[in-house]
Amino acid sequence: MRIVMTSLAVLALVACNKAAETGNEAASAAANVAGNATEAAANAVAAVTPAGFQLNETTWTYTYKGQDQTESIDANGHFVAWVKKPAIKYVDQGSAVMKGDKACFTSSMGADKGKEECWTSKPTEIGQSMDTVSDKGQKLTVTRVAYEPAPTIPPPQ
Repeated sequence: MRIVMTSLAVLALVACNKAAETGNEAASAAANVAGNATEAAANAVAAVTPAGFQLNETTWTYTYKGQDQTESIDANGHFVAWVKKPAIKYVDQGSAVMKGDKACFTSSMGADKGKEECWTSKPTEIGQSMDTVSDKGQKLTVTRVAYEPAPTIPPPQ
């Protein structure tokens, strides 16, 4: 809003000063001032708005309930968690979104179906680990690994 008011004030001043400049010069000056104000405001917003950490297309490994698990979040925010031993088996799946500095997961399986669980999060590079805590107080150490789509599990025969 401040940008609009500043631009309007500049345009009014330029319009009142017709003797000093021709109409085209005044319009050009006003456009330059308005453009500079818009650019300055955009830069100010970018400076105070941190880039959010994205979960999409990330894969994580961790040990949960005694099982080594892998979890991938695809480009659409759908997550799948699976174990590899003794055979590949999905242990959970659903949707994942960032809410502020927390990674929130809503399961579409089992007893947790439809329940959202949020965990602390921070930007983590491939190969780095972080300690995370759920809203329920559960602690977990996760390691980010190179993105790997969830395996396709053949249906039982």
